[in-house]
Amino acid sequence: MTPLELYQRPGFLLRRLHQIAAAVFENACADLGLTTAQYGVLVIVHSEPGIDQTRLARALAFDKVTVMRVLRGLEERGLVERVSSGRQKTLALTAAGHELLVQARARAETASRRLMSPLDSDDQAQLVRLLQTLANGLADEARAPFVPLQR
Repeated sequence: MTPLELYQRPGFLLRRLHQIAAAVFENACADLGLTTAQYGVLVIVHSEPGIDQTRLARALAFDKVTVMRVLRGLEERGLVERVSSGRQKTLALTAAGHELLVQARARAETASRRLMSPLDSDDQAQLVRLLQTLANGLADEARAPFVPLQR
């Protein structure tokens, strides 16, 4: 295999695009100190108050270690708290977490538009459809399950 052949492989291109997507988002949210993973947690916890850590991990397709690491960082910043609910601990945004999410939403949308900006609207829609088809068609290969929230 030559470098050119490597550079044309879907896996290489997807990994490279993930790097770019993370950089675009993190640049847009740099002054908020927010990563894509942290933003995802804030969105899910906001939309599902009282969600437990296992459902959160599945809703974002995170493994247990990743969700614990991200939650620990958000808890240390006072953005998310664990709430006792009987025998189970659930998650909730703090006031500071809610405020940060409000600040981050427009920036996340700007980052998303920037990421898709090289494509026209038809190509953007096609790319999303193709990525969804790949993700759904290969879901059984994933290391972490994805169980989207139903709403």
